[in-house]
Amino acid sequence: MDTITPITITTMPANELYGIILPLFGAAAAGLVGAFALMKRTILAGDVMSHIAIPGLGLAIIWRIDPLIGGGLTLFAGIILIWMLQRKTELSAEAAIGVLFASSVALGALLINSTEALVDALFGGFGAISLDQFIFGVAVSIFIVVALWVLRNKLILGLFSPELARSAGVNVDAINLWFLLLFGLAIIVSLRFLGALLVGSLIIIPASAARQLTHTLGKFLIVSAVLAVAAVAVGFWIASVYNLEPGATVVVTAAGFFVLSLFKKKD
Repeated sequence: MDTITPITITTMPANELYGIILPLFGAAAAGLVGAFALMKRTILAGDVMSHIAIPGLGLAIIWRIDPLIGGGLTLFAGIILIWMLQRKTELSAEAAIGVLFASSVALGALLINSTEALVDALFGGFGAISLDQFIFGVAVSIFIVVALWVLRNKLILGLFSPELARSAGVNVDAINLWFLLLFGLAIIVSLRFLGALLVGSLIIIPASAARQLTHTLGKFLIVSAVLAVAAVAVGFWIASVYNLEPGATVVVTAAGFFVLSLFKKKD
């Protein structure tokens, strides 16, 4: 894992600066995805789904390719399988994800023999990235935000009344697949920095804190994204000052925001 050495923005190499900016974009996307996941009562799926990428990370290490490629392939294969299980069987989303979770963790542990590689896969790190990786990550983050905005009414209608959504001409199965794919993309964007073990926390915790602090849908979505970005920014700063592991520091910072949100009085 990579620790962050205190350095000023003006003297920071471009590829390291990309490694700071991209997690902020990824956090905004994760915060929005988490808000919808909380409304769909699938918030814990963020933590579980991220583990589906572990076998792909193991294969990427073995084949010496970009870990995000391996992790992304197994994650999206798992997403399609989850969607099909939901449609073809009586399994709930949580049950389908749970089956893949247990299998993926065991398979990943078998594939990743190196302790150092396993730690990097599980916890990530804020290392330098290339310009191409930066552009791709920012583009994916923006796509997630725009897609959620475009689909928001259908997602909400399908959430509260699938029957009403179908009667209104909404393809609920397609909307569920779209949401799972956006969920997976949000995980992939932040996977490099937080690792498979921690990336789900950026989806779960800010949304949970935002729910405590807001009472309207618009504010809930905005606050969830803002808290996720703030957790990354503040966590990054704390890690750089005290030479801590950045991924774990980001998650602890987000948890701190959640604890503070509990002190808000109910209206």
